[in-house]
Amino acid sequence: MKAAALYFLFGMKLPFALFLLAVSAWGAACTDTEKCTEWVALPESPWRSRIFTSYPLDTPNPSITRAFVLVHGTNRDADNYFRTALAAAFLAGALDDTIVIAPHITSATNGCQDKLALHEVSYSCGGDSWRSGGTSTSNDRITSFDFVDQILRKLANRRTFPNLKAIVVAGHSAGGQFVDRYAMANQVHDKLGVPITYLVANPSSYAYLDSTRPRGESGQFRDYQDARNCTTYNRWPYGLDGRAGGYTAKQSDEQLRRQLAERPVTYLLSELDTLPLAGFDGSCPAMAQGPNRLARGQAFSRYINEKFGAHHKAVIVPLCGHNARCVFTSDPALEVAFPN
Repeated sequence: MKAAALYFLFGMKLPFALFLLAVSAWGAACTDTEKCTEWVALPESPWRSRIFTSYPLDTPNPSITRAFVLVHGTNRDADNYFRTALAAAFLAGALDDTIVIAPHITSATNGCQDKLALHEVSYSCGGDSWRSGGTSTSNDRITSFDFVDQILRKLANRRTFPNLKAIVVAGHSAGGQFVDRYAMANQVHDKLGVPITYLVANPSSYAYLDSTRPRGESGQFRDYQDARNCTTYNRWPYGLDGRAGGYTAKQSDEQLRRQLAERPVTYLLSELDTLPLAGFDGSCPAMAQGPNRLARGQAFSRYINEKFGAHHKAVIVPLCGHNARCVFTSDPALEVAFPN
């Protein structure tokens, strides 16, 4: 049965609590957000961050062959994203052999008001924020990208998951911004011995690799024509200029360009995500990338392939707007997130 039909029967027609009961009956995966949590310790420090996970990260589990890590949006509602990831794994028939993880990237600064547990890291909510590997406000040696690095290291531990064959790191909206920059910058991609792919869904902006931007409907990429009136258009995280701190500060522009071009990325773009809603970034550096999220994603996927020789894919998700659950439970998304 197609994923859309299953989701209609279990995810939309019934309350989501009953859908989770159906998910629970599918396999031994943990699906209760009150119980499916654990802490990930950050290296060489007492600091820690929480995840929602369908299986323990430190208990040997030879049945796991795939990991699906889904990064939440601007509301930092990792519990809801965990439910979405579970729904996707259920529809793909993958709950038994997939560990589903939703990191909780908390912030208690710059207007964000998450309640923190003892030694729980608070990541920056403004400026070079958690969305782009910014420095923690709890410890200036920790960034939000370090958190996901540590999750991936644990997944790649062969003593725990000896049969893990693939890791998918995905994110929607602000989480899509996170994954766009993380795919470019992370330093564990080639070191884990497990292939990693990245799914970037409906972000408001991307990190451009040079000073060019899409020019209207021509499809051409030229030096940004309004740079005099939008002087920040190429500053990080919209471009590579001004990376004074955070995870990417020690990497050269050329290194970031090469890494992004070489790594496997798919852009999941909702067909109906064309309105300035749900935290849409209308700032001048974001508007330099296109009029709406769909146009920005289509332009950036062409840009990285045409100008830097990448082989990234852009997948249009029909009949979805700016909605993570609609996107990740769609057939096009399931095909790339849980390939046979």
